Amino acid sequence: MTDSFETVTMFGADWCRDCIRSKALLDRLGADYEYIDLVARPEEADRAQAISGRTNIPVIVFPDGRHLVEPTDPELEAALAL
Repeated sequence: MTDSFETVTMFGADWCRDCIRSKALLDRLGADYEYIDLVARPEEADRAQAISGRTNIPVIVFPDGRHLVEPTDPELEAALAL
């Protein structure tokens, strides 16, 4: 299953500390992104797992097809700069 994303897309949940941190960084940087709340939309968890091959979140997908799972702030910031 190949997904195509127009913008940065983050799959996350409000109970996940890494998700909260990554979402805050995206907000601070003014990134254009879509947030998919896996609590409100649990059916999207399968999609996130298909992309990453893992059940860990957040899964952050870039329009060019790259993705990160549980990135550190420096990793996410570097990926956004590409």
